[in-house]
Amino acid sequence: MGLFRPLSLLSLGLALSLSVTAAPIRPEDFSRLQALSQELKIPVSQLQLGLVKAQFRQPVLDAIQRPWEAKPWSQYRPIFLTPERISAGAVFWQQHAELLARAEAQLQVPAQVIVAILGVETYFGTRMGDHPVLDALYTLGFHYPPRGAFFSKEFAQYVRLAAEQGWEMSEPKGSYAGAMGMGQFIPSSYLHYAIDFDGDGHRDLFHNPADAIGSVANYFHEHNWQLGTPVAHPVKVADESRVQALLSDKLEITTDWQQLQAAGVTSDAPLAAETPVKLIRLEGAEGTEYWAVEHNFYVITRYNRSPLYAMAVYQLSQAIAQEYHAR
Repeated sequence: MGLFRPLSLLSLGLALSLSVTAAPIRPEDFSRLQALSQELKIPVSQLQLGLVKAQFRQPVLDAIQRPWEAKPWSQYRPIFLTPERISAGAVFWQQHAELLARAEAQLQVPAQVIVAILGVETYFGTRMGDHPVLDALYTLGFHYPPRGAFFSKEFAQYVRLAAEQGWEMSEPKGSYAGAMGMGQFIPSSYLHYAIDFDGDGHRDLFHNPADAIGSVANYFHEHNWQLGTPVAHPVKVADESRVQALLSDKLEITTDWQQLQAAGVTSDAPLAAETPVKLIRLEGAEGTEYWAVEHNFYVITRYNRSPLYAMAVYQLSQAIAQEYHAR
């Protein structure tokens, strides 16, 4: 016992400093940290500390190369449109009806869409992910070149967020892509869109349903959700060869209903000729489905850039609303 003495504050600080500077950081990684520090105005010492604490995780790389959104609609839809998830959504709505009503009134986003997002993302806060967020963002930002620029910036934003929130950087867990909390916000979205919806002085998307509900609503509000307007309409296509030019991978809406009609597209919904719409095609369980989607569908893709994701959120929101009002 006599051989070990407590470190003085000065020697402790020196030990911590040496543990940071002595860590094996690749030259290219340090160059990236310097660039991020200049771009985002985050001290390079903070970013370096984050890099030292982070660990490479192969399962993160494995997961990003087999995303659910790569599945066909016939396999993707059943993941989210289940009786259990629909019922759980109705229960969640009942439990938080006052908060959801206030979010809808103040931020002009329907309760059913807020609930559906939480249902798709984390099964209403019960499955928020088990990957350390710091490690996921480090792995993708510095060991996954196809998305390295994006994820290294999110890594830096996470370091900023952890300091702001007073988190121990290595503790919060989330998805393999570094999304976290009940709404699965990436760090830049957490910083920009998360709000303190219950007025307790904190933005807590992990444990506080009020903040999670308000923050999801705020995200859609800031992306110009139009309350009271439709999301999508099932349509019929008379001749598939005539609509090929109207189908594209771009998410932006650049056509209107009149153009779709001219290509032989019909709908049971009464749509004005000048209504901005985009034609999408999904491979469903019973064959090809065609949909005319409006601005609010595009807004959902701001949360996740997959049309499959947006359609799952829309259809789950419809199913949850039907179940909730039936109760």
